[in-house]
Amino acid sequence: MLQQPGSKTIVISGGTDGMGRGTALARLERGDTVVAIGTNEAKGAAVATEAARLGAGARFHFLRADLSSIATVEQVVRQIAAEHPAVDALVLCANRQSPQRRESPEGLEFTFSLYYLSRYLLGHGLREQFDAADNPVIINFASPGLKIGSVNFDDLQAERRYSVLRAQAQCGRANDLLGRAFAEQPSSKARYVLYHPGFTATLGSIGDVKEPVRTIITLLSKVAAKPVDKAIAPMVELIDNPPAERLTAIDRSKKVDLGIKTFDPDKARRLAEVSRQLVLKNYGDTRLLPELDTSGNPG
Repeated sequence: MLQQPGSKTIVISGGTDGMGRGTALARLERGDTVVAIGTNEAKGAAVATEAARLGAGARFHFLRADLSSIATVEQVVRQIAAEHPAVDALVLCANRQSPQRRESPEGLEFTFSLYYLSRYLLGHGLREQFDAADNPVIINFASPGLKIGSVNFDDLQAERRYSVLRAQAQCGRANDLLGRAFAEQPSSKARYVLYHPGFTATLGSIGDVKEPVRTIITLLSKVAAKPVDKAIAPMVELIDNPPAERLTAIDRSKKVDLGIKTFDPDKARRLAEVSRQLVLKNYGDTRLLPELDTSGNPG
């Protein structure tokens, strides 16, 4: 299966498991080029084998990378930029639960670094590639529409109080604010879509979850979860026809009211600035950060 004229280049974080893997294979079947980012070499090889079976082996590229590291995100963006002048879609799926608090190589809380900060950095870091595409879109698989959790600016790195559920919920709300910030102060022409697929039949992110919660989630996935192909179908289609709006949030099949408090623009601007300062403090200046305009605002 050769790449057809008009085909797209798709970058997928968490592209070897669950929804990321499903999206990768679905877009390969359509003739696209897919760059899948993941931490597990064996899973990357498995997707490569499936891509070859589809006749798309030459259009599938696996990048082994731990995106909780800012330095690694920078390396990934540099490699993608060198090999793919234009990126039509960035699909953000990478997430992994951690029962105990741990830190990234730069000293930031792991869940925050992987589930939120890597998405912030990839979205801004690939801005030149988005602007070189005809109709680019960023699809962030998170949990818009849910109101559980909040961004705790007084303990953003969970140094005083940590739990896996609290960390996941905080990052869900952080991604809501990330979408709002992208819409209000865009660094590229890409449209931004936040998508909550609901409970899906994928166990890729629960490998570190302790019992009995792991068993409960596994059993629920067998009886109540939506199959991956059905959960991702709307976003697979949306890559071809992104919304006209700067920001769209979808909770399963329903649009989310962007006026609810989880999309508060003041908090979005505050989180964007805090994120910039955390990167500068813990890593240093990098092209991953959005450029500042003459007034000192990203854009």
